[in-house]
Amino acid sequence: MKRAQWSLAMMILLACSVGVALAQPAPAPETADVPETVADTPPQEDSPIYETVWATISEYGVKYGMNILGAILTLVLGIIVAKIIRSLLFKVLAKAKMEATINSFMCKIAYFLLMVFVAIATLQQLGVQTMSLITAVGAAGLAVGLALQGALTNFAAGMLLVMLKPFKVGDYIKASGEAGTVIEIGILTTIIQSMDNKRITLPNGALTNGNIINYSGNETRRVDLVAGVSYSDDLDKTRTVLMDVMTSNPLVLKSPEPFVGVLEMADSSVNFAVRPWCKTKDYWDVYFQVNEAIKKALDNAEISIPFPQRDVHIINPTSE
Repeated sequence: MKRAQWSLAMMILLACSVGVALAQPAPAPETADVPETVADTPPQEDSPIYETVWATISEYGVKYGMNILGAILTLVLGIIVAKIIRSLLFKVLAKAKMEATINSFMCKIAYFLLMVFVAIATLQQLGVQTMSLITAVGAAGLAVGLALQGALTNFAAGMLLVMLKPFKVGDYIKASGEAGTVIEIGILTTIIQSMDNKRITLPNGALTNGNIINYSGNETRRVDLVAGVSYSDDLDKTRTVLMDVMTSNPLVLKSPEPFVGVLEMADSSVNFAVRPWCKTKDYWDVYFQVNEAIKKALDNAEISIPFPQRDVHIINPTSE
């Protein structure tokens, strides 16, 4: 046991001893064996003052000693119970896979509220009228709440993000016009890191009030590519070449199966939709690898890839 706990225990024992001693009536003086000359002796001058002081101490000791003892016990037990509840809450939130920052903050808030309750109960044990104190604290809380309205909005939004979990740390999201990897979900703000290594701080209120696109929410993703060929090329041959490109890539999944189809007949080309599936973590690797492989495969198959061209005819004016 720590030194402070020993000191507190000794104080409690001392208070109990004093209260019990003061509560017991003083024993009556034995005058049976006292000589008559002594019994008839008039009291000394300081006897009434001593008795008055002792009576006053006894009265107030009995009256307030138990209140002080009850207040000490309430405070000690309240602190112990508050710490136990805080520890249990931390374990429950950790088991529910709550974010560490949110978990710590909520445990601190719960402990603070419990200690306020313990303080009020302790003051009541001492006979203090706490109703006016509670009213004053409530009025101060209302004033602070109005002053921090924006922060409280972000705080409530942060609680919603924690409970609904539209994304987690490590996900790649797009929200409030910004895109990046989530590196921290805070009480008031969420921090993401863009692809070019920019640190972007987003208020939680803005996140919950807008659309959130979580690119990492699922284990697999589809890569949408477009390949254009000339109108004079064989469409069946082109489809076979594009399908071979996807099936030969080890990062492309077999299920769902990749897809190739004519997307549109544009102004100068027939555009094919190329749709391979891959794991989310391999998205950009598949995107760049398949694009490059399509170009090489079409060139090897002697399938032309048209591009916009313009013919300019210059006519010389006839000289007069």
